[in-house]
Amino acid sequence: MEIDGQAGENPDNKPAGQPSEQGRGVMHSWLRDLVVSIVASALIIIFLYQPVRVEGTSMLPVLEDQDRLFINKLAYRVGEIHRGDVVVFLYPHDHEKSYIKRVVAGPGDTLKIDHGQVYVNGAAVKEPYVPKRFADDRSQPEMRVPAHEYFVMGDHRSISSDSRDFGPVNRELIYGKAAFVYWPMDQAGVVR
Repeated sequence: MEIDGQAGENPDNKPAGQPSEQGRGVMHSWLRDLVVSIVASALIIIFLYQPVRVEGTSMLPVLEDQDRLFINKLAYRVGEIHRGDVVVFLYPHDHEKSYIKRVVAGPGDTLKIDHGQVYVNGAAVKEPYVPKRFADDRSQPEMRVPAHEYFVMGDHRSISSDSRDFGPVNRELIYGKAAFVYWPMDQAGVVR
């Protein structure tokens, strides 16, 4: 039986079972694309975005226990930390642990908490991200946030372990800004 030429014809003149030049080219191209994808993914994770999992409920209602989100690791290498940012940092007393909290005051700010109401530089701070049911009535005497440090608090004030307990966080310990929740899907969106 003949199909497109004479029986037994081998257009590549290669022994049977050996891949053709075209087959090797496709395999080489696929392998190259795979390596480029792995390198690009590694660079993105190392320098730009890192996936993390929230453990705990101190950032309710914005972030829930077991939420998965991306943190922007480049944001604070090239930009400034602002009041209201949700940041990820190494816990000051154990650098093996990471915490996620909201920046309430920055270097040089005066901060006072009076029965749960936060005052920065003498002005009451409006905190729409703290629902009344998560507020507490703790107080903190007026203090000035030291240079290169940030006062951070969880949005679920009544259960949060934060700067009220462990003090302001040094700038060098802050390594990312919460950017985007990707899981669960019904809560996916930008972290505000």
